[in-house]
Amino acid sequence: MLTTLPNDEDVVVNSDHLPGGPSGGHVFANLTRPPVALNDFGPYAFCSNHDILTCQTLSLIFHVCIPRTYPVMDAHEPTNVSQPNSSTSEVPQAVNNLTEEEASRYDRQMRLWGLEAQQRMRNATILVVRLKGTATEAIKNMVLAGIGKLVIVDNEKVAEEDLGAGFLFRDEDVGKKRLDAAKSRVESLNPLVTVETIPDASVLQDDAFEVLVRTVDLVCVTDWDRDGLIRMNDVCRRIGKPFYAGGTYGLLGYIFCDLLSHDYIAPDRSAVKDAPKNVKKTAVYSPLRAAIRHRWSGLTKRQTKEVNPAVVFTILAIWQYQSLHGGHLPDDDGAAAELHSIANSLITEADVNKQVLTEAPKPLIDAIATTAAYEFSPVCAIVGGMLAQDILKALAAREPPIANFFAFDGNTGGGTVTRMNMP
Repeated sequence: MLTTLPNDEDVVVNSDHLPGGPSGGHVFANLTRPPVALNDFGPYAFCSNHDILTCQTLSLIFHVCIPRTYPVMDAHEPTNVSQPNSSTSEVPQAVNNLTEEEASRYDRQMRLWGLEAQQRMRNATILVVRLKGTATEAIKNMVLAGIGKLVIVDNEKVAEEDLGAGFLFRDEDVGKKRLDAAKSRVESLNPLVTVETIPDASVLQDDAFEVLVRTVDLVCVTDWDRDGLIRMNDVCRRIGKPFYAGGTYGLLGYIFCDLLSHDYIAPDRSAVKDAPKNVKKTAVYSPLRAAIRHRWSGLTKRQTKEVNPAVVFTILAIWQYQSLHGGHLPDDDGAAAELHSIANSLITEADVNKQVLTEAPKPLIDAIATTAAYEFSPVCAIVGGMLAQDILKALAAREPPIANFFAFDGNTGGGTVTRMNMP
């Protein structure tokens, strides 16, 4: 249900009816005022041309404003993409490949993104690797949206620190296998989704991983080290499977995607009146091993500032640190000097505009050196929600997904998308 203010400034949507929350855009900006709250709806708010994601805890509120990119159709505009009929009684008749229960459960969201998009989601099998805070939020949103099957790989046990961001776990689950503790709760979110758990990490190695990837439609790896992400991305690319990676480091977070050559439907902003309002477009992605070698040469001062390179290179520095330390994250003050040196080297190698950034900010590096190994629930919620929404967008082939590296900064409540070595 949507409620519009007289000046069409703010709309508040029940998050239960919009799985995954707001979609991603190219550049985030901080919200200068809190969204207007109407009735008793959930934490997702929208203005006429931007999405505002609000994440609230007992002590902290994040507001981030995102250029609207999810597929909302004007009822008076013609389109070359079929949409379900707006009549409630007619929707089930149009759903030839969905059961009556599915048509009823997904009725509201099919009005948002269409029957064909829902069928794509329903037919998809998603592999999620590692069940920590980011994955927990992403899984919740994807399952509520109605994907067909979810496969989760994790061999670790629930620890006390998992209880903060891992809302699928309870106090009594500490010491149990994460998958054993979470499976029934994931299934209860949406009984129509098949949930398979694999507690054996050996399936992520060599030929076994390739065999597993061939059985799914999309791979999502969370909270993993860079070298492992590159290896798994290479396997996915070799056999033609879309790949997502996401994770958080204290107040920072990221999403990377490699969708190979991805076709999608997008609004035609140049269309004349009465012409089709949607066009088919193709985006060509780069693998992670190429993306991290991206050079920033040629960007103007303004273009460089818009993508917040300090946060991007701090995340890349964390990855390099892990590679040098057997996958371990920095976890004390002593790591700050090395992390700062790594970040500065990466900035120099990438030829970042010196008017914007010559070295990584010391306060940011000092803070991340002691917090990178810890999950912060609001950051996991934002990054995990963005991750799920972009995966759903990719499956639906509606609107452009992230292209191709999203970085979130919880210190400012903002995030940016950087095109890293994309054509």
